[in-house]
Amino acid sequence: MRKDLHAQLKFLREERNLSLDDLALKARVGAARLQAYETGEEIPSVQTILKLSNALEVPASNLLDGMEAIGQ
Repeated sequence: MRKDLHAQLKFLREERNLSLDDLALKARVGAARLQAYETGEEIPSVQTILKLSNALEVPASNLLDGMEAIGQ
């Protein structure tokens, strides 16, 4: 089962015991914007997804798979 991008992002962050502020600092993304990504209010750019995947230490495809669900 594929998770939407926002659910996958939150799952990976929580799985790594990172707070929003921790991940925001690691990815160099504002905490408020990161929260908007996790709630599905905003969709991050591909560049931001790459930053987030690096900060979460997962392949970008783990997050990009969630983007496909948005387009369907």
